[in-house]
This record gives sequence, structure tokens and C-alpha cells, in this order.
Amino acid sequence: MDMAIVFISLGSNLGIREQHLIHAKNAIQKDIGTIISESSIYENDAVGFDGNPFCNQVIKIETILSPKDLLQKTQEIEIKMGRTQKTTIKNDMPVYSNRIIDIDILLYDDLQINTETLTIPHPKMNEREFVMKPLEEVRSRTHLTINH
Repeated sequence: MDMAIVFISLGSNLGIREQHLIHAKNAIQKDIGTIISESSIYENDAVGFDGNPFCNQVIKIETILSPKDLLQKTQEIEIKMGRTQKTTIKNDMPVYSNRIIDIDILLYDDLQINTETLTIPHPKMNEREFVMKPLEEVRSRTHLTINH
């Protein structure tokens, strides 16, 4: 299987947020693929709910996993790290909550996927500066910038 280039957003707003991002990146390296670049960490207010400030980061990875398998692995990492609640829908609106870790697949090569469980490109990424700013930072880099 060919390697795919994938951009993933990481976010945390509980506990030692930066440490949760490092833990998630280590799990991604172990279970998903090679991190080839990463953005700076950006701090921002919670969006869509009254919550703690987030630390957000975007990473660029190479993986042989299919989009479906990648989604499954990212959700397994979230659960292993202690995430108990995913975003729910109430009255056709998302209900967000504080989280130890949030891992979102932003882009997977040039694929466009729209299923009940997975939409790529991420449907709200263009509305979120906390995603677009680090995404543009990573896309502009051509070299390895991993600091673990």
C-alpha cells in the first residue's frame, strides 16, 4: 500500500495540555505513522462552548492506514488517553465539552470522503482559526521539526 500524507489536528483543554499533545503524538508515531512535521502549539479560547482554553497543534504524517482505519486508531488513542465523551448533536447543533485530547483528521491526500462516520476534508476546519493557522504553518514547512 502507498503512503498517504495526512494532516491531523490535536487539541487539549484539561490537565497539563502540552503533555497530552506530546502523549498523543507519541501514540500516533507508535500506532499510525511517521510524523514528518508539526506546527507550533497555539492557545485559544474554547469555541462553541464555555470551557477551559485549548492548546492546539497540527501535525503532518505519513501512514499506510486507510482513512477508516486511521479514524479507528485516532479514536482508540483518544479513549486510551481518557477521553470519555465525543461531541454529540442536540437539536441539530453540536454540543462540545472539555476534553483531555481531541484528534481530528483534517486532510488525507487529496481524498474527499463524506460518510456517516467520517468527512474529509474536515467540514469545519475553514471556520476555525485554531486549525487553519497551525495547518498553514505545517503546510509551509518542508523539513522535519519534531521536538519530543
